[in-house]
Amino acid sequence: MNEESLVNTLRRDGPLMRADLTRVCGLSKPTVGLGLANLERDGLVRLAGRRQGGRGPSAVLYEVNPEAGFVLAVDVGREFLRGAVADLAGVVRSRGRRSVHTAKSHVRVSQLIGLAAELAESARVSADAITDVVVGSPGVYDARRDALTLAAGLPGWGQSSVVADLRRAFGPNMVLENDINLAALAERDHGHGRDVGTFAFVSVGTGIGMGLVLGGRLHKGVHGSAGEIGFLPLGELGPIDASDARRRGTLEAAASAAGVVRAARRHGMSGRISARQVFEAAAAGDKAAAAVVCEEAGLVARAVAAVSLVADPDLVVLGGGIGSAPGFAEAVAAELGRLLSTAPDVKVSAMGAEATVEGGLRLGIDRAWRRALDRGGTPNREAGPG
Repeated sequence: MNEESLVNTLRRDGPLMRADLTRVCGLSKPTVGLGLANLERDGLVRLAGRRQGGRGPSAVLYEVNPEAGFVLAVDVGREFLRGAVADLAGVVRSRGRRSVHTAKSHVRVSQLIGLAAELAESARVSADAITDVVVGSPGVYDARRDALTLAAGLPGWGQSSVVADLRRAFGPNMVLENDINLAALAERDHGHGRDVGTFAFVSVGTGIGMGLVLGGRLHKGVHGSAGEIGFLPLGELGPIDASDARRRGTLEAAASAAGVVRAARRHGMSGRISARQVFEAAAAGDKAAAAVVCEEAGLVARAVAAVSLVADPDLVVLGGGIGSAPGFAEAVAAELGRLLSTAPDVKVSAMGAEATVEGGLRLGIDRAWRRALDRGGTPNREAGPG
């Protein structure tokens, strides 16, 4: 416990002198000295130079050893695969993305493995030096089946073979986590969530999902399905694709990017259009597109209102391609004000498209340090891309 306290303090505030650690951790000088010696021996802490100036001899500075291990985080999306490699001090060594042009799950896995290898090479890190891999994915991981459920937005992604293929590629230290939960962690630690204890991260794009942080902690629920708001039973949401609604939820079918496109066609917009183009047309003054955006804001506001009446968050953060569109947060806030007497603030995510990757890096780094401290040595080198 003493060594964990030292590491956590150095991760947060380092580099620090022994005197700093004694004061901040509330430990005796001998305890700090012994703890640092053990951590340095195990390769978890290293000397970071000396603090010059002041009276007396210069003091030795300590910091966590960033090369005690490396973490790979990847975000599996419908249109893009994103990822990054970071050291255990949290410094990102490489970052990248790939477009996805397939609906076949085994091809998506292969592309993910290829991206991971590229990231490791770019970071100049060998595959066996990557100690932890975090895969952010739509859906909920079911440990009993060792498969993903509620991932209908990615055809075939719920097959058990997908998780088996990922484990063969990335090793036993791979962890699967819902992509929006990871985005919420990133927002909590680096974005608007730093200033509040309770908030909801709502992502609206090719799919719809939510990560809920209560009292500073991610709330996943008993079955891990907290936040699957695409399945909210909100009643009549207008004309929708019935088969799409059965597959991935009524709200997601109505308010995701595909739903926006269908709504645009109902309003008379023709040709090959995308949700992005609908929002751009609305911003340029197109009345039909503006009507679609207004309807979309109303749908999202209804979902946020339902969550707000249960969890009463300080803040709602909107992410995803639609959620972060210019002016959309303001439109949702206006609709929310009409639905609730006391509505939470609504802000656009500070993390952008990299939110899931950033949350994955944070989760992976925390796991790597926890495991290293439990064993009294560097993290297990069994994970790795390939």
